[in-house]
Amino acid sequence: MIKYFNMFMVLIGFLSIIYTLAGCADSESKDGDEYFIRVGDSVITVLDFNRAFEIAKASYSHNAIQQPESLREAQLRFVKQMTEEMILLERAKDIGIKITDAEVKKAIEDIKQDYSENVFDQILLEYAVPYQSWEKGLETRLLMEKVVAKELGDQIVVTPDDVFKYYEAHHKNDNLTADMKEVSKDLNETIIKILRRKKVEEAYKPWIKKLQKEYIIEINKTQWKKIMGS
Repeated sequence: MIKYFNMFMVLIGFLSIIYTLAGCADSESKDGDEYFIRVGDSVITVLDFNRAFEIAKASYSHNAIQQPESLREAQLRFVKQMTEEMILLERAKDIGIKITDAEVKKAIEDIKQDYSENVFDQILLEYAVPYQSWEKGLETRLLMEKVVAKELGDQIVVTPDDVFKYYEAHHKNDNLTADMKEVSKDLNETIIKILRRKKVEEAYKPWIKKLQKEYIIEINKTQWKKIMGS
């Protein structure tokens, strides 16, 4: 699921789609500017993919990523992730969803509030990511989250019975009565958020599969074989 990473992984997670939007003017090889994945107007070149995957590899252990099978699985997983992101970008255009400057500013403030300026900058420096590129990636991530919220969130219903069952399963030993009328408002709202998130996550997989059938996904087979080493 795209949403709900911890804050550190949010910083890294945004990077997978940075090059899709920001683009890379230079080319490290004759194949660099050739498309690797295309969904509608969204294109990821070979160079885009290779650069983004190098960053994504940081989330794997060094030993695991050295194993051919593990590396291939990571590449396949990354292709799937990027393809889903591109579909969501296309979906955003089709249903007229945009992100305002105010929304981006608010998100940046929320992310930075738990980090000192030096720590935040150090994380970007460690992964060799320019701040402007990170901010553009953040804007795109917010856009994708907004699409999911619009398409799935509006359909999710959390009933009082759902809340009570969750409370019984996770909070019945708390110093609170089981009578939901006496459960604090904050706890009740927290449970509702948790349940909504869970239901959205459960609905995401069949929904994205349906979208995959609606959009033409092109993968350059020649470059696929080169990247995957087969």
